[in-house]
Amino acid sequence: MAILVAYFSASGVTAKLAANLAKAVGADLFEIKPEVPYTKADLNWMDKNSRSSVEMNDRSSRPAIAAAVDNMDQYDTVFVGFPIWWYREPSIIDTFVEAYDFTGKKLIPFATSGGSGLGETSANLKELAPGAIVEEGKKFPAHASEASLKEWAEGLI
Repeated sequence: MAILVAYFSASGVTAKLAANLAKAVGADLFEIKPEVPYTKADLNWMDKNSRSSVEMNDRSSRPAIAAAVDNMDQYDTVFVGFPIWWYREPSIIDTFVEAYDFTGKKLIPFATSGGSGLGETSANLKELAPGAIVEEGKKFPAHASEASLKEWAEGLI
């Protein structure tokens, strides 16, 4: 069984968590990078005109991704990681999920957040990936141990 950990990280926090998860479960790692990188100003959630605010207020927003996963067909389980933005996954995750056919694959979200939980994420992913087996995700602290990630992940794969 082949496993992929795909993640988007705006500040590096989710990247560390994703790397630990991939190591814990022996998965391949793929960074979901925006074609146009986010600047600090783009990520200013207090500015309703910042790029991230505009994207999150427009449910149809699909920021372009810089690269595609090679041979997505080989993966049976795909963990998708991201920071929580506005109580859900960032729009770039929607772009990623819609780019592939996840039919019959397990899609497992995981997230980092300063406070809020996963909110609407699982329901959104089920809608975006018809035919996928979307598991309930989990929010982790940035410092989650490899052992705790492994214990959680092994219960799902």
